[in-house]
Amino acid sequence: MRSDSSDDDVPLAKASHASAPTISSSADREMDKTDSRARPQPPGVSIRHGPVDDRMDIDSGPNGTSKRKSRSSISQAVKYKEESGSEDGAPLAKRQKSLKHKKVESDSDDKPIARKKGGKLPPSIKETATVESSDDDEPLGTKYAQRKAGIEKAAAKEAKTLTKAKKPAPRKSIKEESDDEPLAKPKKRQSNGVAAAKKANGVKKEVGSDSDAPIAKKAKVAAPAAKRGRAAPTTKAKSVKSESNQNSEGEEEEEEYRWWDAPKKEDDSVKWSNLEHNGVLFPPPYEPLPKNVKLYYDGQAVSMHVDAEEVATFFGSMLHSTQNVENPVFQKNFFTDFKDILKKTGGAKDSNGKPIDIKDFKKLDFTKIFEHYKGLSDAKKARPAAEKKAEKAERDKAEAPYMFCKWDGRKEKVGNFRVEPPGLFRGRGEHPKTGTVKKRVMPEQVTINIGKGAKVPPPPAGHKWKAVQHDNKATWLAMWQENVNGNYKYVMLAANSTVKGQADFKKFEKARELKKHIARIRSDYTRELKSEVMADRQRATAMYLIDKFALRAGNEKDTENEAETVGCCSLKFEHVTLQEPNTVIFDFLGKDSIRFYNEFTVDRQVFKNLKMFKKPPKEDGDDIFDRLTTSQLNKHLSSYMPGLTAKVFRTYNASWTMSQLLQKLKVDDRSMPEKIKLYNDCNREVAILCNHKRTVGAGHEAQMEKLTDRIKGLKYQKWRHKMMMLDLDPKLKKKKGAEFFELGPDLDQSWIEQHQKFLVEELRIKIQKKFEKDNEKLVAEGDRAMPDKELKERMKAATELEAKFKKENKSKKVEVEGKSPSVEKLATAIEKLDDRIRTLELQSADREGNKEVALGTSKINYIDPRLTVVFSNKFQVPVEKFFSKTLRDKFNWAIQSVGEDKTWEF
Repeated sequence: MRSDSSDDDVPLAKASHASAPTISSSADREMDKTDSRARPQPPGVSIRHGPVDDRMDIDSGPNGTSKRKSRSSISQAVKYKEESGSEDGAPLAKRQKSLKHKKVESDSDDKPIARKKGGKLPPSIKETATVESSDDDEPLGTKYAQRKAGIEKAAAKEAKTLTKAKKPAPRKSIKEESDDEPLAKPKKRQSNGVAAAKKANGVKKEVGSDSDAPIAKKAKVAAPAAKRGRAAPTTKAKSVKSESNQNSEGEEEEEEYRWWDAPKKEDDSVKWSNLEHNGVLFPPPYEPLPKNVKLYYDGQAVSMHVDAEEVATFFGSMLHSTQNVENPVFQKNFFTDFKDILKKTGGAKDSNGKPIDIKDFKKLDFTKIFEHYKGLSDAKKARPAAEKKAEKAERDKAEAPYMFCKWDGRKEKVGNFRVEPPGLFRGRGEHPKTGTVKKRVMPEQVTINIGKGAKVPPPPAGHKWKAVQHDNKATWLAMWQENVNGNYKYVMLAANSTVKGQADFKKFEKARELKKHIARIRSDYTRELKSEVMADRQRATAMYLIDKFALRAGNEKDTENEAETVGCCSLKFEHVTLQEPNTVIFDFLGKDSIRFYNEFTVDRQVFKNLKMFKKPPKEDGDDIFDRLTTSQLNKHLSSYMPGLTAKVFRTYNASWTMSQLLQKLKVDDRSMPEKIKLYNDCNREVAILCNHKRTVGAGHEAQMEKLTDRIKGLKYQKWRHKMMMLDLDPKLKKKKGAEFFELGPDLDQSWIEQHQKFLVEELRIKIQKKFEKDNEKLVAEGDRAMPDKELKERMKAATELEAKFKKENKSKKVEVEGKSPSVEKLATAIEKLDDRIRTLELQSADREGNKEVALGTSKINYIDPRLTVVFSNKFQVPVEKFFSKTLRDKFNWAIQSVGEDKTWEF
C-alpha cells in the first residue's frame, strides 16, 4: 500500500490510469501470447547510453564552473596548439540567430523521443573500443554479458562465504527513514581492513602543515626505510618534497589528524564542539563604465542608473558566448529583468536627458561594452609577469583569513568561502530560467554558523548578518538563499577535510557492507519479478534496473552533490520504449536537465513486466511504476541492511567489479605507460559494465589529431636521424638496407612541409618569448633593455632553419647536426625516439578507447579509492599517475589508511 506520510511518497505526477493491484494468472498468460519468436539478446548489457546530442551548448560559467560543451570539432591538417576562434564584431541584434528552441512533441510508444527529434544518439556498444582485442566472431554484447554474469556469480559466492559463519538476521519491518539520515555505523575494524601488524600501513609518521599541500604528501618525520624496493615510494618522496616546500615559513605546523584510526564517536550526529571561522568573502563592488562606453538602443547612446548599467554589462561582457546570448530563452529572461531594473531606477535617457522607452531587445547594441571588457581582459593578460605575481600576492593576502577554520581545535581548509558575484544565470540543458539576473548577495541575506564561544566575524561596514546560529549538527559555516531558483547556498569545508573524508569513507564502507546481502537481495527480487501482487512486481522490476543498469531511483536527492533526477520511480509512459524481443529504451531529462538515452537488453521477464506496466489504458503522462515510490523502495531496501538505499548499488557494483578485475591482474614486466593503460583498461571495463558512458567530448577529435601529429613529428625526427647516419657513413645503406632509410607510410611530403613550417614558427615564438623574458629581467635589475636589433639577430636562427628544410626537401639528403656527431650517438637517439613514440601511441590508444566512457565518473564517485592505491602499490606506479593533487587531497584517507599494503580487498 502507498504511504501518505510525506510528499516524497507521492509520485511526481499522479497517474490518471493506475495498474491493477494484483496480476491474475490469465493476465500473465495473455502477456506470454504476445512474446516475440526472435531470439532474445544476452541480458544485462547497455547497447547505448549517454547524453543526446541535440541541444544548446553551454560555455564555462562564472567562478570556473564547468558547463557542457559543443560536441562537434573541425578537422585541420596539423594541430599542436589550441587555436582561438574569431570574434564576431557585429551588434547582437544584427546577428543570425543560430539556435532555435522547439517544443517537445508528444511521443508514442513506437519511437523513442531522441529519434523523433532527430537528435544524435550516443554510440552503440558495437562502436565502443573493447578492453581486450579478440579475433573471434563472438558479439561484444555477449562477451560483456558473460563477464557481468561471472562477476555477479563471484559476488554471490563472496556473500555466501561472509554469511556462512553467522546466519543473517530475519528481515523485519523498520520505520521509514529519510534519504538524508546518517548512515548506520559500520562495524569497527582494524585500520580499514589492513592487518594489525600493518596498522601503521608502512607509512612514516607525518607532521602536517598549514599549507595547501595535501596531507598525504607533507614532509615526514624520520622513520624506518621502506620494507621493499619499489619505484613508487621514490616518486612519492619527490612529490612530498616539492609540495612540502610550498609551506610558508613561520607557519605553525600541526600533527596530521588521522581520523580513520581514531575511535568512533558515541553520537555521530554531533559534528563539532568548537567552530571558529572568519565568515565569507564578498565580491568587489561594481566599477561603473567610462563615460565614453555606452549601451546603444536603436543607434542612440543610453544613460542609466549605475544598478541598471551593471545588469547591462552582465550581458555585454559575454557576447563571445554565442550559445547563451543567442538563445531566445536567455534573451527573454535577461530582457525582462533588465526592464524591471530600469523601471525601478528611473529608466533610460539619451544624451540630452530625454527618456528612452526600451521595449525591443533587437534594437539593443552591446558592442561597445563588450569591446571595453575585452580590452581590459587583453591588457590584463599582457601585463608583465612581475605585475601579475604582485597582484596574486595581494589577492592571496586578502583571501588568507577565510581559507581556513578551526574545527574542534584543528585547522581545516574551507572550500567555497567566496560569495558568488552577480551575473546572469546560465544553467545546464534546457533550463527555463537561463539568462535570469543573479542579484548581488548582501550580508543581510547571510546566516553564520559558528561555535557559541567563538568570536562572530564582523560583517562589512554598514551591514549586519541575517542571523548567527550555533548548530553543531550542521557542517556548513554560512548559508544564504539565491534569487533565481530559491536554492540555499552553503559554505562547506574543502574536499580534503575531515568531514568530507568521513562522508566518503562511510559511503564506501556501506557499499562493502552490501557484499554480505547482495546475493539474498538479488534472489528475492528475481523471485518477485513473477509476483501476483502488482506493487511487489513493480518494486522487483525497479530493483533489477537499479542493480543491473545503475539507474537512479528517482526523487532521490543528494543535497550536496546532485540535482533532483528522473529515475525508476518517476518514469513516465513516454520515457520507455519497448523493442522485441528484450530491448528497453529509456529517453528522459536526467541530472541537470540533460537528456539521456539508455538502450538496454533485459531479462525476458523484466521486458514482459514493463510491457504490462504500459498496458492500456495507460498513456503519455502516466507513471510506469504507479504503485511504487522512492521512499517505499528505500524502506524495503533498508529491511535488508540499515541505511541501504538505491544509490549504494552504484557504488557497490563499480567497486566490486574493479576489485574482481584487479585480483586477476598479474604483475608483469611492463613499462610505466603500459601499467597506466592497464589501470585505465580496468577502469574502462567498470565504466562499460556499470553503464558510465558519455558522448564523445567536444575536443576529442582535435586532441587526437594533435597527438597523431606529435607521433608523426617524432617519426619524422627519427627519419632525419637515420639520414644523418647515412650522411656520416654512406655504406650503411648496404648494411641496413634501403628500406631502413625510407620514410614511413604515414609521412607524405605535404605533411612534412606543413610540419617544417610549424617547427620554424615554433622556433620564432620561442626566440620572441626568450627575448621578452630577458628584457624583463634586465629592467627588473635596473639595466637597460636590449634593442630590437638583438631580436632580429636572434631570429636569424629561424631563417636558417627554414632554408635548411628547403635544401633537404630538394636534395632528399640531411646533413649531420650537433657537436661531435657519430653513428653510435645517432643510433642511441633513435632508440630514445622509439621509446617516446611507443609511449605516445599507448596514450593515443588509451584516449581513443576512453572517448565514449566516463572514466572520471567511475574513478571519482563510485570506485573505492583504496583499490586505486592497492593497484599503485602492486604495480609500483606512483599514485600521482591516477589521482590529481585535488583528488589526492580528497582521498588522503584512502592513501594513508592503505599505506603500502598490496593485499587490501574491497
